Amino acid sequence: MNVKVHESWKPYLEKEFDQPYFTALTDFVKTEYEQHTCYPTGKEIFAAFDHCSFQDLKVVIIGQDPYHGSNQANGLCFSVHDGISHPPSLINIFKEIETDLGKPYPQSGNLERWADQGVLLLNATLTVRAHEAGSHQNKGWETFTDAVIKTISQEKQDVVFLLWGGFAKKKVKLIDSKKHHVLTSGHPSPLSANRGYWFGNKHFSLCNEFLSSKGLDIIAW
Repeated sequence: MNVKVHESWKPYLEKEFDQPYFTALTDFVKTEYEQHTCYPTGKEIFAAFDHCSFQDLKVVIIGQDPYHGSNQANGLCFSVHDGISHPPSLINIFKEIETDLGKPYPQSGNLERWADQGVLLLNATLTVRAHEAGSHQNKGWETFTDAVIKTISQEKQDVVFLLWGGFAKKKVKLIDSKKHHVLTSGHPSPLSANRGYWFGNKHFSLCNEFLSSKGLDIIAW
């Protein structure tokens, strides 16, 4: 199957595109987009891969679902299009960066600027029906994105994995922690953050310290 994804990923993911589950997933997604409003737009479904090539990848952040509100999702986890109000989790991410790194709160919630530096902003499920959270879960996306995480773990070295919240933490079983640096904390959602499980985790400075220790360029968060 010919999937439009960045060329750098194709040698590692083509075997997934030919699996029966992926054929069924493609049929499901195509039908959903024809019959319902779905997010992100079709051309943005694989945006996480388009903005972060396999060779440049240094950091992985794992989300669960795309935003299901109107015109929010842009194919990168936690990210929204320019000009869109920042969702609560993204607000808390930016607040932690403010206190951790002393950087001013940004105007745009579009995280393409991170992805272009080698941060893979990977949702476990890459599509969703408008205003129906979780509507595309358990259709095959998780099988695909688990394979992506395993492939990164096997084929790369010294990648920083940022696992926020219970769902993301479960992905640790897919990662070789001897080869990579794994940081975990609570989720940046208000429910978790207000209970003290998010703020103060210093993941952004800790990530950069690790990258620097390996001679890699740090991320301008």
